[in-house]
Amino acid sequence: MEPASPAPANSAASAKPEAAGSAALPNDASPAPEPEPQAPVRLARGSERSPRDMAMSLAVLLIPIALLLTFYRLVLDGDKPIAIDPAPTVQEAQQSKLFPVLVAQGLGDDWHTSSATFRRAENGATLRIGYVDPDQDPIQLVQSNVPAATLLPQELSKDAEPIGNFRAQTGVWRLYNARPGERALVLADQSRTVVIVGKTDTDNLESLAGALR
Repeated sequence: MEPASPAPANSAASAKPEAAGSAALPNDASPAPEPEPQAPVRLARGSERSPRDMAMSLAVLLIPIALLLTFYRLVLDGDKPIAIDPAPTVQEAQQSKLFPVLVAQGLGDDWHTSSATFRRAENGATLRIGYVDPDQDPIQLVQSNVPAATLLPQELSKDAEPIGNFRAQTGVWRLYNARPGERALVLADQSRTVVIVGKTDTDNLESLAGALR
């Protein structure tokens, strides 16, 4: 009889690593629990801002602004319109000798000159002076040798209609309804046409017309 052959030596050796692997990762292992969310941090009752605190903080910001506005208006006359000197422009129109130029005299301190231009064109020359009247409304004084038939539709619109007269030292002015909200006084002769127009009371238009010399 042949002796029984011994079992392979490597069979037992190969079983040992599997046992070691199963010991490293036990079957009943479970993942680590997730951290619980933390509740938001709330201020203590004494640390919350009351409506009174918020109002005081707002007042700290608004008081300096109010003081600056008061200083700007009362000391620097910030509400007054910016005034210019129309004399150089008026002198240019006078020196052109294209038409007689009227100049306002004796207007009060509550009248301000805001603009002045003199321009020549193929059909004539035009002097424009802008005013701000006592009611803070803008008024245009237009003097031109452009024919009245051309000038008046441009300045007053084609639908302008005469509604009255006003007599001043310079002559008889005609009162017109111009564009919506506007009224105008017109003085016309053979050498020139003078227009005073604005969205203001008729009294202010008449005051300017009466001051022209």
